[in-house]
Amino acid sequence: MSKYLFGDLVREVKEKVDRQNNPYEYFVAGDHMDTDELHILRRGTFAGSDVGPAFIRIFKPGQVLYGSRRTYLRKVAVADFEGITANTTFVLETNDDNILAQRLLPFIMQSERFTQHSIKRSKGSTNPYVLFSDLCDYELELPDRKAQEKIADILWAIDATKKSYQKLIAATDELVKSQFIEMFGIPETDSHGWGLTTLGSCCELNPRKPKDIKTDIDYSFVAMPSVSEDGRIDTSIEKPYQEICKGFTYFAEDDVLFAKITPCMENGKGGVAKGLKNGVGFGSTEFHVLRPIKGISNPYWLYIITMFPKFRSNAEKVMTGTGGQRRVPITYLNEYRIALPPIELQEQFAAFVRQSDKSKFELEKALSELTATYKRIIEENLG
Repeated sequence: MSKYLFGDLVREVKEKVDRQNNPYEYFVAGDHMDTDELHILRRGTFAGSDVGPAFIRIFKPGQVLYGSRRTYLRKVAVADFEGITANTTFVLETNDDNILAQRLLPFIMQSERFTQHSIKRSKGSTNPYVLFSDLCDYELELPDRKAQEKIADILWAIDATKKSYQKLIAATDELVKSQFIEMFGIPETDSHGWGLTTLGSCCELNPRKPKDIKTDIDYSFVAMPSVSEDGRIDTSIEKPYQEICKGFTYFAEDDVLFAKITPCMENGKGGVAKGLKNGVGFGSTEFHVLRPIKGISNPYWLYIITMFPKFRSNAEKVMTGTGGQRRVPITYLNEYRIALPPIELQEQFAAFVRQSDKSKFELEKALSELTATYKRIIEENLG
């Protein structure tokens, strides 16, 4: 292996677009790129968008985009279309593909050592940023060109397999929603003639902590990062009652958590609380809690209602507050119109959801193992 400086291998492409005569349809902003995701899954269109003057950098398929703000987020993506990005996103390509393969570049930039170098060279505290010149003295050992192709083939193949697993997981979630519609109809409608009521009459919203709760034992603690966007709640953190009894949201086993603050609400954070220490949990004040009523509602039926895109988009319209502090008021959940199916049907649906969750768990386990292998290959060969 030969040693090189990053700046000797890679150049920043600074081709600018004339915004008065812009031939490009798409733009990519920082929030269109995801952590540890090599593919650009979202993009904006200039038509009908208020795009700021910083969006002047042209990028083309195959070039690497790198978010220079908060580089600890590891936003490295390979473009598969042409468009415009902001001058705070680096557009990168290799100086000589015969020395460093372009298709290997994003994996080098995903390595932990590269990320730590970028973080250490970043300036500012609130919104730290790095300059391309700060990356140029990053030293790396590069395999010969033939080995580069072999490593790239393996990593891109793993990436494709990961995408397949992710699609299967997403398909499982969509299957659950389809089953809901088949059994109960579209939310907010009454195709089965059960009669429309309110969500607030089907469950207890934000229940109060019981007066006889034991105060000398531990309970589960669930912060916002412990709740996923696909129904998973990590209940492994446990804390003494005295540490969490004030200033946090109370909930119990089988309660449904609904993230009420932006952007967690729009992203779909929520789930059914299971496996709580001593049957009780405390967590972020940014959760609304939906407690099923015995004989009337099932937690999985309640949770899936909150996961429908229309439920979330309607909730977004009534959010109060400004900026990053916008929240869904409890009145939205309380007054949401829904048909109430028989509890027996809800229980059948819950059994279907639990079986789907088992399948999804196996897929997620396989994905996790594949991701670990992916990271190990990067660190051993490119770190």
